[in-house]
Amino acid sequence: MSIQSVGVIGAGQMGNGIAHVMALAEYDVVLSDVSQDALNKAMELIEGNLARQASRGKIADAAVKAAVGRITTTLELSDIGATDLVIEAATERESVKQAIFEDLQPHLKADTILTSNTSSISITRLASRTDRPERFMGFHFMNPVPVMQLVELIRGIATDQPTYKACLEVVERLGKTAASAEDFPGFIVNRILMPMINEAVYTLYEGVGNVKSIDESMKLGANHPMGPLELADFIGLDTCLAIMNVLHDGLADTKYRPCPLLTKYVEAGWLGRKTQRGFYDYRGEAPVPTR
Repeated sequence: MSIQSVGVIGAGQMGNGIAHVMALAEYDVVLSDVSQDALNKAMELIEGNLARQASRGKIADAAVKAAVGRITTTLELSDIGATDLVIEAATERESVKQAIFEDLQPHLKADTILTSNTSSISITRLASRTDRPERFMGFHFMNPVPVMQLVELIRGIATDQPTYKACLEVVERLGKTAASAEDFPGFIVNRILMPMINEAVYTLYEGVGNVKSIDESMKLGANHPMGPLELADFIGLDTCLAIMNVLHDGLADTKYRPCPLLTKYVEAGWLGRKTQRGFYDYRGEAPVPTR
């Protein structure tokens, strides 16, 4: 399975990062979204981030224009069908992902590989709704995609070895490192990371410490580059809650119960950096804790 072109569905934070690294690795990229504004914003971000890499000597100046030139944007999901590899990077809701794959299916080439960037949802279950479960797997990038080195590769129960090998070769061409994970809720990274974040929210909820003290304790006491509440804001509190719900439902263990305070923040629309308020308020010159 020789992959030359990549279709990316979703132009948000993860999708534009995936398009960025794929184009930089000299893949032809088709980036799809339901919003033209989202596509325009994504291309601005990609070009700006590439230019920043060039200014820091990470890539050659000529690579910026070349990478941008390899990306085509579209509002039509059908345009994705002609690519060799599809990476779905839509919102972390299973119903949305299933609908995308069902709508895409009639437009696919016979040998196109389907993947999902889901951070927690069952790959086996998503694959079962397609016509090619053997050519379907999880392709989980870390955020921010151009910076983070890890990619989790998750095989569903039907994923065949050629599909896994083809995706592994893509990861290697990107200059990243692959970690193979079994198809269980949260896979590896989020199975470990999200309960830690959820416990930090419980620590806040129970009054053990405030936002600042919790984050500083983990940064200075455990040598974490970001505090858990700061990291939650960066990821998106809605995404954190969605993953905790998947863990709680899928593993049927009360230790994965989402903290009520996390639910409350999401219900308020305080989702972190993307809405300018979460555990910190980002509307001023410097972030200010909200509790």
